[in-house]
Amino acid sequence: MNIFQIISEIEKVDPEVYDRLDSRRSIFKHMSGLGQKLTAAAVPLAMGAIFNKVYAQTPMGAGVNDVLNFALSLEYLERYFYDRGQTTAALQAGFSTNNQAALNLIRTDEANHVTFLRSVLGAAAIADPTAATFDFTGGKGSGAGPLATVFTSTGTYLAVAQSLEDTGVRAYKGGAPLLIGAANRTVLTAALNIHSVEARHASRLRTMRRALATSTTPAQSAQSGSLNNSPKSWISGNDNGGAAPGITDAIYNAGNNMNAPAMVTFDAESNVTQGGVNLQNALASLNFPASAFSEAFDEALDVTTVKAIARTFVVNGSNFLA
Repeated sequence: MNIFQIISEIEKVDPEVYDRLDSRRSIFKHMSGLGQKLTAAAVPLAMGAIFNKVYAQTPMGAGVNDVLNFALSLEYLERYFYDRGQTTAALQAGFSTNNQAALNLIRTDEANHVTFLRSVLGAAAIADPTAATFDFTGGKGSGAGPLATVFTSTGTYLAVAQSLEDTGVRAYKGGAPLLIGAANRTVLTAALNIHSVEARHASRLRTMRRALATSTTPAQSAQSGSLNNSPKSWISGNDNGGAAPGITDAIYNAGNNMNAPAMVTFDAESNVTQGGVNLQNALASLNFPASAFSEAFDEALDVTTVKAIARTFVVNGSNFLA
């Protein structure tokens, strides 16, 4: 990693970066509490801490903090989900070695997202809600909701994981326009980087679910009925209601366009109109499959709708994500 090259890249969007750092050499003063040796995995987090100190001189607006804390809330939700699942031995026994490794990597990514967002927000970061805030069965604290087999069935676990990741992808896309005017453009870049990783998580989980559903040991179903066990690796239309129809439909439906920024809409994933052009009609002569026009674009989702979806997994009495 060439630190000076990174600083040069930041200079393109922040010409005053060297004034903030005083000099190229002074950046290393911020490493005093990090120790003399860093593992490769620790370097990105260390760099995040360094630039958090540097940019602390220019506080972000309250609106930006709100967006980042919203993202942090979702990352807490995902982190505690994977923490529980990846440490449940009976559940993990149902996965292949490769799938265990993939899920552990996703767990690590989510933990790193939490660490990064907290480092950027500093004292403005929301408090850790703790694991007790969440009931991933959808039972609001009873542990016996419609997804009661989430930590005993590999099929239900992957279905909930996909649902959380799909929600995160739409949420980050919805929040990105609110960061465009931020004084620190590197925050927007980081948010978009997390968005792309969430999308890769979702695709990997969808592939795992498809393979599981067609194996000799079919994926088990949620208590509320059969899961949509064999999804494509990307969202197609409204995804037939998602992994658990009746529970996850809102993840793929239209959001709330009230108070949306100019030129921003929160259409359903089945949307086929982009830039005011109905692509399905405009390209009808090319005989593309009807599904292709929705599959080619991801749609954003607003904060209000995402919070309502996420609160499916929050216990009664908690104000988290309210």
